[in-house]
Amino acid sequence: MPASRRHHRALAVFVHCLGILAAVPALPTVAPKPATPAATPPGAAPPQGSLRAAAATMAPTPTDTATPTGTATPAAPAPPPLVSPSVIVPTRGVPSAVTVTVTPAGTPAPGYQVQVRNASSLPVATTVRQELPPGTSTTWVTPGGRTSRSATTTEVSWQLRLPAHSTTTLHTALTTAAPGRALSAPACAFAAGGDRPYDCATATWDRSPVPVAQATDAPAWRRPAALLAALVGVFLLTAGGLWWWQRHRRARATAASTGGRTGSGGAGNRPAGAGTVYAGTGSSGTAPAAAPGQGGQPRPVAPVAVARRRRPPVWLLVGAAAAVLAGVVLAATLTATRRVAAIDTTKQPSTGAWVGHSTTGVIGVPLREQALEFTVYRIACPSASSTAGRRCQATVGVRNLTPEQQTWHGEMQRAYLPGGTWVSTDEAATRLANQGRDVFGQPLAAGSRLVLPLVFTVDGTDRPRQLELRSGVFSAGVRVDVP
Repeated sequence: MPASRRHHRALAVFVHCLGILAAVPALPTVAPKPATPAATPPGAAPPQGSLRAAAATMAPTPTDTATPTGTATPAAPAPPPLVSPSVIVPTRGVPSAVTVTVTPAGTPAPGYQVQVRNASSLPVATTVRQELPPGTSTTWVTPGGRTSRSATTTEVSWQLRLPAHSTTTLHTALTTAAPGRALSAPACAFAAGGDRPYDCATATWDRSPVPVAQATDAPAWRRPAALLAALVGVFLLTAGGLWWWQRHRRARATAASTGGRTGSGGAGNRPAGAGTVYAGTGSSGTAPAAAPGQGGQPRPVAPVAVARRRRPPVWLLVGAAAAVLAGVVLAATLTATRRVAAIDTTKQPSTGAWVGHSTTGVIGVPLREQALEFTVYRIACPSASSTAGRRCQATVGVRNLTPEQQTWHGEMQRAYLPGGTWVSTDEAATRLANQGRDVFGQPLAAGSRLVLPLVFTVDGTDRPRQLELRSGVFSAGVRVDVP
């Protein structure tokens, strides 16, 4: 046997032995069968030692389970699957037992109807707060409502005890100095004696008339139909002018070519410089017969008129160039005007590295960005004697509009102060307000909605003038103006 084959066979045997040694510890162990006691003749008492051995054999152990006679021992249940610590379970909003619905009243004056429903089997004590729009005042509220005013906001609150499986309806009628504008009034149900929200809802009352007389048409140079008609007219005029010039040129060339052949065939009428063709000579070298009456006399040959190539007139070229230039300038002006009119100077820049477009609104209006929908229902800042470290709590509703889970970060939620500075979410205070739950630690599940408090720690006596909320790091986000 060659040496190379011997080496290969020895290596194969060695590897095979290693595999057998590695598989031996994994083989199941076989428990020894218990010894079968010897048969005892009827009527004879079994020996005392055998009774003790049988009793020891049949005694149950802590790991055994009693099974009926004649049935197989059931297998132990499989352990639950282990979840890796790196797997993040998305947060999905748990349906609250107390829900709130707000609808605008169909009245000429602003009004709202708030329905608070308790779906649980136990009575629930709750506090319902409805924040009124700026510049409004209450004319009538459901008995039990208490109106509280501050320097910036007006709020109506009810202390309710909801029976099990019941619905309570509250009404609010308002008056405003500007009846033509839309008014949004959010309402929230909180736990009794606290600021933990059960649920929130909002509605917008709008009875502004549509001004038909103020609808005016756009200028002609800003209407696409008029611009297209003007360009078609310029094209037709240019094409007509070119066709007329080409036709006039051909007519003049034809008249010039036929005018030189109108003279007689005599020698005396030949124009100056005309050549002569003598009889008997031809281009083929043969002598054709002389025509009768000519007698071999030379006959004149009419000169061929050379048509000079004419250029289009200057006025036509200048007119066509002016028409094309006017069309280009008109199209550029229209495009630039539309782009300038679409710019909103009140919004912050949302181009560059930001994804999507920014949206600005007021409290109680749902605002959508790239992935999430934010609604600020309420913001409350305590009036403390100390101006350092005031905690302003904003009740915010977050809805995931995408079919995928979305993450959001506490550092990206900001409150802007009147001086131009801003502060991020106080995550420790926010976790305390949410009963120890980290609302930013887990992503939001697809299609889920959460209503939760966000806490911002600010310095000074002024409350934030604007909240900035966004989903991702590069999202343009939404901005909510705070009255």
